Amino acid sequence: MIFHPNDFEPTDHWYPKALNATIHPMVNFFFNLDRDRIITRYCHMHPSVSAEKLREILNYKAKYFLWGGADLLNVTSSGGKRQMVVIENNSCPSGQKSMPLLDDNDEQGSYRLLIERTFKPYIKTIKDVKGSLAVIYDKNEIEVFGYAKVIADVMNEPVYCVPFHNGDTAPKVFFEDGVMHVKSDEEKPIPIRAAFRYLTQKPWNRLPLNTKTKVLNPTIVCLAGGRNKMVAAKAYDIFNAELKPFGLKINTPETIWDVRKEEIPLWVNKLGGQAVIKVPYSNAGQGVYTIINEKELENFMAIDFDYDLFIIQSLIGNSNWSSVTSSGRLYHVGMIPNQKNETYIADVRLMVSATKKGILPLVAYARRAKAPLKDQIHDGSDSWEMLGTNLSYKEKDGSWGSDAKRLMLMDRRDFNKLGLGLDDLIEAYIQTVLSTVAIDKMAKMLINTKGVFKYNLFKSLNNDQSLLDEIKIH
Repeated sequence: MIFHPNDFEPTDHWYPKALNATIHPMVNFFFNLDRDRIITRYCHMHPSVSAEKLREILNYKAKYFLWGGADLLNVTSSGGKRQMVVIENNSCPSGQKSMPLLDDNDEQGSYRLLIERTFKPYIKTIKDVKGSLAVIYDKNEIEVFGYAKVIADVMNEPVYCVPFHNGDTAPKVFFEDGVMHVKSDEEKPIPIRAAFRYLTQKPWNRLPLNTKTKVLNPTIVCLAGGRNKMVAAKAYDIFNAELKPFGLKINTPETIWDVRKEEIPLWVNKLGGQAVIKVPYSNAGQGVYTIINEKELENFMAIDFDYDLFIIQSLIGNSNWSSVTSSGRLYHVGMIPNQKNETYIADVRLMVSATKKGILPLVAYARRAKAPLKDQIHDGSDSWEMLGTNLSYKEKDGSWGSDAKRLMLMDRRDFNKLGLGLDDLIEAYIQTVLSTVAIDKMAKMLINTKGVFKYNLFKSLNNDQSLLDEIKIH
């Protein structure tokens, strides 16, 4: 498929619910808040934080991880200390179709913002590779086509938009001497000088680590933590050691990594019988298992998996039932109770991108769980119904769907229900930036000065042979 300048139609690239939504004034204020005011406010609320270090991090110039989106939970402790906790940070995240316009006169919204301030500068320096521009994807056509059309407008040239699915038997994307080529309706394959990537499912098994074609985000970001929860947990831990003297920290659930399947019941028991088990390399809500009773643990242990290693995290639930950790229990603040006095939980997705001014916020939205949070759990309780928030689901034919009725917009109607304030948005932004920088630093550690992937170092961090066998280096 080829898109040309002036092909963009707003109605094609937003959820109907978001298309006519009006951004909430507080959210609009947050997105227009300048850097110095954010730093001053955050340090006022957190007196132990170094303003100089925070400014350095917000001004960080990312090398590989140029576009990410963190999923965060609004939680509190039994002592009433509230915080935003990072569940994961995703490379190539979704969210544009859920973001109301900050300016009603700018019909391309934050699609254009990402392309102008991040993608265009990134590909500006290309000298050696001649060719066209492309968008490659494996899901989310609403946003993917939107990006392709905006790139066509911004760069004033045609853009090829090509599917590249995991397990494709006849892929329309291939590489020759490090240069990406795409097959279109034309007879000859088209060489590509730069590509915007929306590959979410095991991108490392078909998109090489070393390419002459510039790709945003490059595959190393996914292995360094953007689509690899195992290495992400280690990246956060390493960066937290650097941040500790400055009063800053990436807030995460308590995490145990490199866990083999047979060891899982022991760790779940140590966490008080409630835990979250994750297949480290799955995304879009797949491969995440919340455990609140023996039955759910038995169901998990009966499943066969492709990979050898898992991560286990403390489960954040209700004040009456959450994992017991070394730092105490955390539980969901939850949304404002509805008219039935039911409290639902919701996560917040905050998307950021790298710019010449540092890492800036781009998109925000929230997703609520299917069922309200219960004060007590029983043998038949379904924890995922209460705790799972991801909207994506996989159809039987392998295609993807989205449960948009659980989408919570940052608009005048939905935002008030989330129970968030301006300081929560600032905290979410800073946590997203911290986790983004941690993953970018890990990516830089894994690539040597000649641009070669440090396979042995990666293996020492993530010695899962099933994953290592999947990685396509050239």
